[in-house]
Amino acid sequence: MSNAHDRQALRPSPPDSAASSTPLPARYRRTRPAWVVVTVLVFVEIISAFETSMMYAAMPTLIVEFDTDAATAGWAVTSFLLVAAASAAVCGRLGDMYGRERVLVVVLAAAAIGSLVSALGDSLGAIIAGRTIQGAAGAILPLCIGLAREHLPASRVPVAVSLVSGSAVAAGAASLLVAGALIDHASWHMIFVVTAIYAFGALALVVFVLPWRPRPDGPGGHTRERIDHLGAVTLAAAVAAILLGVNKAQSWGWTDARVAALVVGGLAALGLLVVRELRIPNPIVNLRLFAQRKFAITMIATVAISAGPLGIVTMIIPLVLQTSDPDGFGLGLSPTHAGWISFLGALVGFACTPLSGRISGATGARTAMLLGSALFAVSTVMLLVGHDSLAVMSAMIVVGSIATAFAYTALPNLVVEAVPQENTSEATGTNTVVRTVGQGVGTSVATMMLAHAATSGAGTTSGLVAVGVLVLALTVVTIALVIAIPRRTT
Repeated sequence: MSNAHDRQALRPSPPDSAASSTPLPARYRRTRPAWVVVTVLVFVEIISAFETSMMYAAMPTLIVEFDTDAATAGWAVTSFLLVAAASAAVCGRLGDMYGRERVLVVVLAAAAIGSLVSALGDSLGAIIAGRTIQGAAGAILPLCIGLAREHLPASRVPVAVSLVSGSAVAAGAASLLVAGALIDHASWHMIFVVTAIYAFGALALVVFVLPWRPRPDGPGGHTRERIDHLGAVTLAAAVAAILLGVNKAQSWGWTDARVAALVVGGLAALGLLVVRELRIPNPIVNLRLFAQRKFAITMIATVAISAGPLGIVTMIIPLVLQTSDPDGFGLGLSPTHAGWISFLGALVGFACTPLSGRISGATGARTAMLLGSALFAVSTVMLLVGHDSLAVMSAMIVVGSIATAFAYTALPNLVVEAVPQENTSEATGTNTVVRTVGQGVGTSVATMMLAHAATSGAGTTSGLVAVGVLVLALTVVTIALVIAIPRRTT
């Protein structure tokens, strides 16, 4: 498709008659080639992936710096994840209602301000407070996917969505290296200074480069839809409670009453929310989308693959690379050496994201998802038979990174295929929340299996085998679910 056609497709829709007498501001008259729009969206999404992963590299330093324990310092990660999940669910819907560009500006501003709060603080409490504000960045991906679908020709959407989603894979791995280098050669403060500068730069691109759409009733008007404030608060609280319970189950144990209260209470709140949302005309989460078979099966498949390979393999790889147990488990690599192997593997995965997009565009995202799931099965087998070989593990990381790239890019494309354009951000936001919860559950269960194997005398290797079998089982379930997804009809 030519650039001329792209520019025409990117031309803003004409305003309604009520607003036609007033000239549109310059941002509503912008036209941009498709590659400019995609570049901006990828640049913006990178800050979300970076802020999600960077704290893992900083955790050991914070524990020493503030003379605290891992559980307390871990709130710098937990607080971010709780807010990020709620933000993805709520802000995705707000973006569909009020304009994704406007909500994205607010989200990026919050990410930048949160980074400054953490950078200027001299206490762990200040860092946690800043990280809580930064959690708003969890909405960036669903908003960017909605913008790609809104501004690009339909033929370009699958590849664009793949590039935007896949950038999280490479950026997440790169953030560990960048954060480590900043800590080693400067200070932990610099991590937040860099993210603040980056977030402000991304915000400027959205304001001054990205095309904007007029609001539903014109540039100066207001949408007729009303925000479901009670639903938004209930959804955010329920998701936060479930995620917190899953997160703390690793330290408190699944049988702890506090874990049960958080998880059961969160699920109960979600149940009440479902009843309420089905009764009101403008729900914060459009549960009626689940009546569509393709969307519903995609969400169930998201749970399976997130609780399996997406959640567990990411946690297992560093353990295998860096652990050096007396019984022979682990390769005993340094964190830097292991980080470079993971980073290079992630780059290979990101390089394959356009291929996933092209496959999705040509035959449907269902095919790309099947390929990604099959590659996960192959990588898991490689992990089970070659965890004591650096060469096999390096190859396994490459295969797993390609599988991750395919899965990360196919899931949002499946959602895009299943829902109308006006529901894109809320649907992908819901998918993001489901994926986050699934990964949390998978990681917690795998950690418990490894710990049980170690304490029972079975050995870490037997624990690894048990976890690998679980991953394979969930991968097979995912493949079966994806096969059941209806083929694309257009």
